Formats: sequence, structure tokens, C-alpha cells
Amino acid sequence: MAFELPALPYSTSTLAAAGMSQETLELHHGKHHQAYVTALNGFVEKNDALKDKSLEDIILLAAGQADLAPVFNNAGQHWNHILFWQALSPKGGGMPGSLEKKIGEDFGSVEAFKDAFKTAATTQFGSGWAWLVLGDDGKLKVTKSANAGNPLAAGQGKALLGLDVWEHSYYVDFRNRRPDYVANFLDRLANYEFAEAELARV
Repeated sequence: MAFELPALPYSTSTLAAAGMSQETLELHHGKHHQAYVTALNGFVEKNDALKDKSLEDIILLAAGQADLAPVFNNAGQHWNHILFWQALSPKGGGMPGSLEKKIGEDFGSVEAFKDAFKTAATTQFGSGWAWLVLGDDGKLKVTKSANAGNPLAAGQGKALLGLDVWEHSYYVDFRNRRPDYVANFLDRLANYEFAEAELARV
């Protein structure tokens, strides 16, 4: 069965008041993410070894394989964006108590977490992602990845939040001011309730 572009859990205009414009969402979701899905389906159609495999299985199969780099790039970006859309909320920025407590235990404070996340997101050279993950040791960590990389492929644990720092994710709204985009995400857009729910499922 072909992979499909997931519907957004909000309308394309809903996040504008929190700093992500309708134009950005229409381009990012409807054009960029759709292109990854279309390309991935094309690769699967031509490669019997990929057919009937889950998205996660394809990512793990293709990771680190030079001949499957195009497959990994499109599968990784599909997976990354599925999480990214859920990591955004028109009522974002508010952190529920149990997640706040866990962040305090593992980072020292919410501010220390935000500082670590900002550093990861702003120092990722070129295109990539910043992540809040639950490591296999049970501790929350901030990681970053280049291009289509992600915690699944790197074996870093369970991703709870992901922020796209490819330029297409912020240039319409923030031009070249990536630090402002990252700060706006953490304070106004981040769906910490989703992260808390994912944490509770572990």
C-alpha cells in the first residue's frame, strides 16, 4: 500500500497567530512533504525489497547504505515531518506538569532544556533537525541530525518533539533568523502535551 501525506491536525491558517503563516504551512506540508511521499512511493514501486515494509523498516534498512541514500532521504523526511506536524499546536508553548518535572530532573530546569534545544537547532549547519528524545537509559536528551537523519536511524531513543531547521521551514516567516524561529517554536508553537503523551506511552 502506498504511503500517503497525512492531514494536518489543524487548518493551515491556525498557527499564524503563533508565528507560522498559512503560506509556510501550505508550501511546507502541501509541497515539500508531499514531494517526499511521492518520491518514496516511486522508489518502493521499483524495489521489491522495499514493498510491504513499514516506514520505520525502510528507514532502518536504508540508513547508512550509499546505494539506498535517496530512499533513506525521502523515507526519513516523511517520518520526520509526520512527527513535526504533531509537534506544533496553535495553543503551544505551555508545558504540562509531568513533562516539566521530567525535564527538570534530566536537564536541571526548563530553561536549561530550552537553551540546549536552541543550541542544537542553531548549530546544525545547513539543513537538518533538532530533537527532544527519551534515551534508552530513561533520560531525556536533546540531539540534532543533518538532512533527513533522525533518532530512529541513529538509535538514539524515542523522539518526543522534532523541529525542522531546513530553510524552507522558516524563511517565509523569519527570513534568515533561525534563532528567532527556534525560540518562537519553544515558547509559542511546541506541542508539549503531545510530547508528554508520547512519554507516557513508553
